[in-house]
Amino acid sequence: MARGHLLGIAATILLGLVVGPGAIAAEPVDDGPGRWTVERAQAWQKAQPWLVGCNYMPSTAINQLEMFQADSFDPETIDRELGYAEDLGFTSIRVFLHDLLWEQDREGFLDRCEQLLAIADRHDIKVMFVLFDSCWHPEPRLGPQPAPLAHVHNSGWVQSPGVPALRDPGATARLREYVTGVVRHFAADPRVVVWDIWNEPDNFDGGAAKRPGLEPKDKPALVNALLSQAFAWAREAEPSQPLTSGVWRDSDNIDTLDDCKRIQLANSDVISFHSYGDPPSLDRCLTNLATYGRPLLCTEFMARPNGSVFDPHLRMLRDHGVATYCWGFVNGKSQTIYPWDSWTKSYDGPPPVWFHDIIEPDGTPFREDEADFIRDVTGKR
Repeated sequence: MARGHLLGIAATILLGLVVGPGAIAAEPVDDGPGRWTVERAQAWQKAQPWLVGCNYMPSTAINQLEMFQADSFDPETIDRELGYAEDLGFTSIRVFLHDLLWEQDREGFLDRCEQLLAIADRHDIKVMFVLFDSCWHPEPRLGPQPAPLAHVHNSGWVQSPGVPALRDPGATARLREYVTGVVRHFAADPRVVVWDIWNEPDNFDGGAAKRPGLEPKDKPALVNALLSQAFAWAREAEPSQPLTSGVWRDSDNIDTLDDCKRIQLANSDVISFHSYGDPPSLDRCLTNLATYGRPLLCTEFMARPNGSVFDPHLRMLRDHGVATYCWGFVNGKSQTIYPWDSWTKSYDGPPPVWFHDIIEPDGTPFREDEADFIRDVTGKR
């Protein structure tokens, strides 16, 4: 039995005593190859500031491709908007990459990643890069991206890898080269704080494609077959930063793990999760996931109509020492001020309560008192 697993068991027992009767009996997981020990993960956390921020997409980009392709990369907007983030006290952002960007122009892509990191660093903001993502449109294409669909949530977001690559065993070598190439390039870069290997791996398009049958019914099995490999590819690049992949569906439920959760938890140096529910559901996530004894990162939260809001969620996460990233920041081409149901329900204008996002492109907050609360919790005022 690996030393890290023994430490994990000991930490689980100790934390179970600390958190008390509210904690559940978590299904244990064996350490994946190369997984950090609990001690190393905790030492990493102690060396960081409180990582608090957002999932960031510039307001001028509809998706990952438009954010980073040469013709649409927009450093001026990024600089301005990360200034807004600094003003709120944000210390980190979560940014999605895409395998097709590496295939298209790897040197240019890495240079634009460098530019993003330099801009973020000027604002004292660290970056978590996300390598793969199973959400929304399953057939990504390079080149000019579509205009947003009117009043529709995240209408242009694309999966990475797309379903054609998932179905093609011949694409594995290319995907491995992408992961090892990107991670190796930034493996010792202190501006990169975490590697998120795969966002919501077993998710489907959620209706994004508007055409049934684009995704195979066995997509989770196809993804799971690659997920362990993706962790191994990242380890091959010897990063100084921890690896993670966030549990998202029923993220508080860890007494019986499905295959995807088991792979995620067994290979994550630090445990990340998504929570879009009310305060009690967030509290269950914090209590239950703490039983694994590793640092926690909430990499997605905040959907106002769902009861996932900054007050009290942000303070709860801070008080538990959990790194925290809300979904969305600037109201822009992603249109995530609209709710998820805008895929099936028609809207003719902005909802009175924004679903995600915090500010307008000119820096005006959706709610001034909300922005003030964020600054209070982050210590910015």
